[in-house]
Amino acid sequence: MTEPELPIGEEKAWRVRGMFDAIAGRYNLVNRVMTFGMDVGWRRRAVRELRLPGGCLVFDLACGTGDLCRELGAAGYRSVGFDFSLGMLRESRTLAPLTVADVLQLPVRDASADGAVCGFALRNVTDLRAFFAESARVVRRGGRIALLEASQPDRGLMRAGHAVYFNRVVPMIGGLLSSREAYRYLPASMAYLPPTAEMVGMLRETGFPDARRLSLSGGIAQLLVGTRG
Repeated sequence: MTEPELPIGEEKAWRVRGMFDAIAGRYNLVNRVMTFGMDVGWRRRAVRELRLPGGCLVFDLACGTGDLCRELGAAGYRSVGFDFSLGMLRESRTLAPLTVADVLQLPVRDASADGAVCGFALRNVTDLRAFFAESARVVRRGGRIALLEASQPDRGLMRAGHAVYFNRVVPMIGGLLSSREAYRYLPASMAYLPPTAEMVGMLRETGFPDARRLSLSGGIAQLLVGTRG
């Protein structure tokens, strides 16, 4: 099986938008099935890592159907979600306000949020450094970010098993429940992510000097956290 071609630049933006518009109706179902429900715990961990007072305003960047917005509300935060896929927003199950917007150019003032979260979208933006810089622009000094993303385990045997599952089984699940093409692209899109040290370095350089990476569930997911300097 050949790997799907990975687009760049504007082509990547419109292809990613179209893909998420197309799979929006079953996106949550496929997530639950292919992660065995672990994605719920990962989102809750991301919200816990914010460590902000109750009532703070947190932006959910590339919010999709609003799963993180719901977790933010349950934790006592106010939230606003932003996503450029209208299809995903139409499938939302949150009472938080949602806005169609490019997360590289958010329609808000500087330092307008106390924190920001993002779930599984770092590999879908066209410019990761620009995304980190925009996050720094909209989060006030002392505010927090928690950016959740898929990952690959470091240990050899677990890494090999995960590769088989992620690259072979996940597309099969996606094909049965939604779109095989989309769920072939999503594992392949991990190639967009730079090495851990480079990602953490970018975050520190763009405004989060204490940024660090947390490994989740043996390394199959990761969480980038930091405080706005």
